[in-house]
Amino acid sequence: MPRRAKGPRLYFDPKRKQWAIRDGAHFIRTGCGERDSAAAEKYLAQYIAHKHKPEASGAPMIADMLAVYGDEVAPGMKSARLIGYNISNLLKWWGDKTAAQITMRTCKEFAATRPPQAAAADLKILKAATAYWHKSEYGPLNFQPVFWRPKANPPKDRSLTIREAARLLKAAKPYLHLRRMILLGLHTGSRPGVILALRWDQIDLKAGVMRRLQSGALQDAKKRAPPVRLGRKILGHLRRWKRLDGDIPFVCHFEGRAVEDPHGAWRKVIKAAGLPGVTRHTLRHTRATWMAQRGVPLFEAAGFLGMTTKTLESVYAHHHPDWQDRAANI
Repeated sequence: MPRRAKGPRLYFDPKRKQWAIRDGAHFIRTGCGERDSAAAEKYLAQYIAHKHKPEASGAPMIADMLAVYGDEVAPGMKSARLIGYNISNLLKWWGDKTAAQITMRTCKEFAATRPPQAAAADLKILKAATAYWHKSEYGPLNFQPVFWRPKANPPKDRSLTIREAARLLKAAKPYLHLRRMILLGLHTGSRPGVILALRWDQIDLKAGVMRRLQSGALQDAKKRAPPVRLGRKILGHLRRWKRLDGDIPFVCHFEGRAVEDPHGAWRKVIKAAGLPGVTRHTLRHTRATWMAQRGVPLFEAAGFLGMTTKTLESVYAHHHPDWQDRAANI
């Protein structure tokens, strides 16, 4: 009996040094180079979504469920690009399976092929796609899939010291976009995605204010991104960068182009700096820790970072110099 095709998936063409989509015996060029894997993932998601119109079924192929979710739900979500990446990951393992094969055992087998946090994110999208199919005109399913996801990792409390931050900046010297991202992360505490998407029209160099969101962008209820006042040092950097950039619209750019996911260069910088375990989110955590260590009031720090005071207090309050001071001296 012939094996069932795995469905469309990404393939790196070593000759052309480009990502392509492998769909059975067909290869579709994406035009994305080796460093543009994020763009290739997005291209794959679009390809899957528009390849064909899945038909209603009570026992669909998982590839069809993901295609419908990627076409009808993901485009209206702020995390559409990440969902495309999740769908691509899922298709590599689940693409030749049916919804009836979603069990605790198969979920655990899939999770064993991915880092726990990544597997949990992928399986969350699989569950959402299954639920959407079941409730929409494509369903209902004639059985109840059973899901399992790895437990979430505990919150990371890794932050950088001043010396470690200097080492990180030194290691990032060959990468202009990463050096700028690091400095902005340490000085503003903004999320990495916000910094990488930052455009020059979001920065008022005269007033010294940076708008974390682009004009017309909707505020995420869970991940607030209020404007932030820029300190003297980072404002000096920004003014110098602007003079160098001229008409380039992006602040953290690679040869004038936007940078979506510099994971390859980031790994090289972390290795060169000798800072294993440090992620891009560590920069935000570091800023929050430094403010707590210097006694910045929680309300003021929370407004600066776009966090709730509850989150700031539960995660960072123990760094404050006066933490439990009154209780200890009664």
